[in-house]
Order: sequence, then structure tokens, then C-alpha cells
Amino acid sequence: MRHRRGILLLAALCGLAALTGCATLDRGGQSAVLRAKRKVAPAIVHVRPVKEVFDAGRRKEMLVMGSGFIISPDGYVVTNEHVAGQSSSVQCVLSDNREVQATVVGTDIETDIAVLKLETDSPLPSVRMGRSDTLEAGQSVLALGSPHGLARSVSLGIISVPDRFLADQGLMEPPYYNWIQTDAAINPGNSGGPLVNLRGEVVGVNARVLSGAENVGFAIPVDIVKEVVRSIIETGHVRRGWLGIEFQEMLAKGDVTSEEGVIVADVDRLSPAAEAGVKPGDILTAVNGGRVHARYEEELPGVRRLIAALPVGETAVLTLRRGDEALELSLVAEEKSSLRGSQEAFEEWGFTASEVTPEVARRAQLQRRTGILVSGVDPGGRAAIAGLQQGDIVLKVDGEEIPTLSAFSTTYARLKESDARLVMLFAQRGALTRFVLVNTKAEAAAAEAGEVAPNEN
Repeated sequence: MRHRRGILLLAALCGLAALTGCATLDRGGQSAVLRAKRKVAPAIVHVRPVKEVFDAGRRKEMLVMGSGFIISPDGYVVTNEHVAGQSSSVQCVLSDNREVQATVVGTDIETDIAVLKLETDSPLPSVRMGRSDTLEAGQSVLALGSPHGLARSVSLGIISVPDRFLADQGLMEPPYYNWIQTDAAINPGNSGGPLVNLRGEVVGVNARVLSGAENVGFAIPVDIVKEVVRSIIETGHVRRGWLGIEFQEMLAKGDVTSEEGVIVADVDRLSPAAEAGVKPGDILTAVNGGRVHARYEEELPGVRRLIAALPVGETAVLTLRRGDEALELSLVAEEKSSLRGSQEAFEEWGFTASEVTPEVARRAQLQRRTGILVSGVDPGGRAAIAGLQQGDIVLKVDGEEIPTLSAFSTTYARLKESDARLVMLFAQRGALTRFVLVNTKAEAAAAEAGEVAPNEN
């Protein structure tokens, strides 16, 4: 009887421990975690980029922190684009506390991946890349990196969902993949670090947390990462096909179980699709003879990847359904432009500008991609005094069309050298156009007040 009571008491204590979160890994599980950590930890990198920041019409620099991991003995490092993108310099701290300068080989904003190259003469420890298409909910994983700047940190959790789709979340809705959701602790500073299985293989790149939630983090699937990294190392960027079509899942039309395809929700009017005659409301059923179907939202990234894989400059055939009519349209895929154009600061006039991307041209209803987008204006600067505003699109300077940001930079340098006093800009603001006369000799209080001090950590 006494023995039985002892067994019941032990069972109750074990249950209480589990409920209060005091349960621990058994010896085998603990050993697996340690083995996985030891395989990956030597290749973890603490990343300290100095980023260019364009704010209120000025260019500034800001020191940020993130994580990364070495993928090859010759020093290639993977991290996030939002960590290392737009950096003027990148310093990396290795696991043995060596500080090594790195160069940015290339970045891809659409998958939030960046590749760095460490300047080193000796072979470095590197990770083994695994697979993400075989991940299952409940599988144990480790998140490694530098949360809040605390380098060499490790957290343990599980895969909560291997393919989480997040709609209407801004940067949380990537175009070409679904997230790996994990409850392994991911915090600011973990970005760019690896998500690792218990075999010590990288299965994802830690990238996001859900605002206001605890232990809900997201990683980029390593299968996507490998494709992007390979392209960046080979060419310095990722080249994707573009047709100018936005898609919706079939359920947007209602529960039509028998109908296959994907809905054409919108067509860019300056795109190959518009020129070929594709219209909103069409149902795309095949690309080059290959079946296309997206019944649910989480299937849309696969359709977008299919379009992005089309060879640039080559003809593609789209099979569509328009009402009861079946169509086959031929068109030539263009190269997809960056979502974020490069920026420059024009300090003497007191404003910053960026390239006009296809998205900007579409929203402004431009007849073609031309001009520069005013991304910021220094209050009190010469541009602000003239009436230039953030969001204006400068189309002409002294009657001369400005096709690109580079062309404006050349014109700007020429005007400075010629010491021109009055310069007439022709700009679009919303649906209206206006002339803006810049007096380059005007007193610019903000421009002459000195630089705003430094970097924010």
C-alpha cells in the first residue's frame, strides 16, 4: 500500500512539473541539442553593419546589429537584407571573437536575404545546409544568433507550422514563400541567424517576430535561401521574370471546387501582360503548358515563383479562361525591377530622391517609368523653400526630361558646376503637375545649421 502511494505521489509531482514548465529534456534529447549546437556554433557571426539612412532630406549613417552564419570555408556569410542591405561598411565578429571586415556581395529584398564575404586568408568553419520541404510541426529546432546584441545565444523550441501564410502583414507577406513558424525564442538581433534541426543542419534563416506576441517567430525556408544565395554568389543579384500580373486565390470567387487556375486580380498597364491582352478577371490555368492552380492564399507564392522563373527576354505562352472562352496569349517576360530603388542625397538643395520603381509608376499612373521620386525634404532647405514635397515625382529640369536617378545626378552636378541660380523643376504631385522654381542661392537655414548628430543604436 505504501509503495502504491509512493507511485501515485511521484506521478502527481511529474504532472505538476510538466504543467508548471519545469519538465526538462531527457538525456538523449539533451545530447542531441548539444551536438546540433556544437556543429553550428563555430560558424555563427555577429554582424555590425553601418547603414545608410535617408531621413528628412539628408543622408545619415546608423550602426545596427544582427546575426549571420558562414556557409563556406572561404568566408561567404548569409544574413538578412534588412540587416546588411544599404550598408556602407560591415564588421563581423566570429565565434572566436575575431573582428573581420566583410563586403556585401549582393542582396535580395523580396526574400530578405543578403550574402557577405569575409576578408580572411584562412579556412573558416561553416554550416551544413539542410532541407525545409520535409519539416513537420512539432519537430525540435534551435535558433542561434545575437538577440538584443547578446552574441552566441541559443534558444530551443519546435516547428509550430512549417508553411505559415500571413496575409495583410506588410513585410510579413513575402511573395515567393510561406514562413516557418517556430516557438524557439527569436528577438531583435536574431535576424539573419540560422534555424537548425537536431542534426545540426540549417533549415531556415530567422527573420521576423509577430508584434505583441510571445514565442511566435518566423524563419525563411532554407530551400528558398539556397536558390537566392547561389544566384547572388554567381551574379551579384537575383534575376526574375516579370509579366505585370497580380493574382488572387480561386476561393476569392467563392467555393468553386471544380474550377482550377488562379485569378488575375490586376494587370500593370505598362507590362507585357497588358500589351498581350491579359485582363483582370481572367483565370490563368497554365504557363507554357504547365498546370497552374491556387485554391488557397498559401498556394499563391508557388504561382509567383513559377512566373519569376520565366527566362527574361523569351516568349511565354499563357493559357487563360475568360468566361466561356479559352485563350492562349504569347508574351515576352521582362526582368523584374527592384521593389526599392536606390537613393541619393542632394544636400545643397536639401532633399533626397529615389528611382521610380514599377510600383511607384503604377500608383502615380505615369505613362512610362521616368523621373525621380522625392523621398525626403529638409525643412528650411532650398527645395522646401521652393515648395518641393516628399512624394513629388520630378519629371523635368529646365525643360529637359529626367529618365532616371542617374540622369538627374548628372544634371544636378552640371548645374552646380555652372553656378546656376534659378532652376525650374516640373513635378507631378498626385494627379496634378506643377512647376517648382528652386533658388540655389537662397538662405537655407536647415542646410547651414550643421549636421544632425550621429548614429542611433
